[in-house]
Amino acid sequence: MPQHNANQQPGSIATQRSARVAASRKLLRRAGRRNAAAFLADGPQAVREALRFHDDVQHSVGVHVDELFVDAELTDRHAELLALAHQASIPVRYADSPAMRSLSDAVTPQGIVARCALLDATLPQVTAGAPQLVAVPIEVRDPGNLGTIIRCADASGAGGVVVLGDSVDVHNPKVVRASAGSVFHLPVAHQSDPAAGIEALRSAGLQIVATEGEALISLDDLVDDGALARPTAWLFGNEAAGLREEIAALADIRVRIPIRGLAESLNLSTAAAVCLFASARAQR
Repeated sequence: MPQHNANQQPGSIATQRSARVAASRKLLRRAGRRNAAAFLADGPQAVREALRFHDDVQHSVGVHVDELFVDAELTDRHAELLALAHQASIPVRYADSPAMRSLSDAVTPQGIVARCALLDATLPQVTAGAPQLVAVPIEVRDPGNLGTIIRCADASGAGGVVVLGDSVDVHNPKVVRASAGSVFHLPVAHQSDPAAGIEALRSAGLQIVATEGEALISLDDLVDDGALARPTAWLFGNEAAGLREEIAALADIRVRIPIRGLAESLNLSTAAAVCLFASARAQR
């Protein structure tokens, strides 16, 4: 039997038709997220990190969890997260399995979803702390790639992520899952105009380095001559087309990752990891 919740009658189980479930289901779409100024963090890892930084004013990302949905049949599995939610006075809503599946776009839903306020950081917020390293995905369309780049930026110690141009929504459930909670750890901003975003990063004291498969300068060259010790914003382009020439031309340096084996190229998020960690090592 579910624990008592002031926002839900003792013993009651929400269904797909329940008002709160129906309202939150709309957050699976970009328009619904913008209209409600909210998004869904799906799965225990994302939920754990959202709860960890809920209303933590000392944290660089303002995380606010509105409510938690949990499969009533899986309360034992998620007991730790439910305890955290109760400690933070976050409403917990118990739902049946069909309702929980309707709140997830995952192939195998894990029975716990948090409804959170949008994490709309601004570019000035990213640059306010004089970051030494910033990841800049541009026109990235695959949510798995964007989420993994955010995770790599977090792991490398970057000060933030600035998403430029017509990219997948940062609050897309697949992006949030692929970030493994990192979307809650560092500011992620979006700027629709790539040129303006790049100029703002340069004005903040960051050198602009673009990844380009045919560049004359290799990543090894930058490592060897110490160039990566400087504060750096790395530009990562679209999965299929890379960086458009007019955007790449705005960079201070264009660089390729040397390929020593027979592979034609690297996956976008893998290339981002290589570059970000090269900078992280040089800066430390």
